[in-house]
Amino acid sequence: MKVQFKIWRGDAKTGVFRDYATECTEGMVVLDAVHQIQATQAPDLACRWNCKAGKCGSCSAEVNGMPKLMCMTRLSELPVEKPVTIEPIKAFPLIKDLVTDVSWNFEVKKRIKPFKPRQPDAPDGTWRMQQEDIDRVQEFRKCIECFLCQDAGHRLLQHHQVLYESMSGKY
Repeated sequence: MKVQFKIWRGDAKTGVFRDYATECTEGMVVLDAVHQIQATQAPDLACRWNCKAGKCGSCSAEVNGMPKLMCMTRLSELPVEKPVTIEPIKAFPLIKDLVTDVSWNFEVKKRIKPFKPRQPDAPDGTWRMQQEDIDRVQEFRKCIECFLCQDAGHRLLQHHQVLYESMSGKY
């Protein structure tokens, strides 16, 4: 089936949504469609990706206005009767097309002090931890540095702004 796409094209100074259409088959994800568009219609389309398995976070984008990993977003889960919009995540400066500059996160990460465990608190030289503390730490270990959580921030700010303006009579 042929699917219509609106993909953001541009750089930090200017850009527009460009229309593309490509043949999509069962099981395809958004990243597959982007690669097909690159191969057949837009070889200069800038798009970051690496693992294509939801493990690296490189292919973060906004798909139909929602932060998503393009490699994990199945076209069969999207309403394809209207164009699928793909744009860069907005939480970071735009480099080109779908590629943003996330280097700020890596600079901040360098400033985080390494973990230094306290002295063992048990007589046998081991630490005692509650299961809830272990579970909480495990959540951080699952992070793939896709930065979609940071992209969601601008959506929350917009939501709160709309609520504020509607309550104050501006809408």
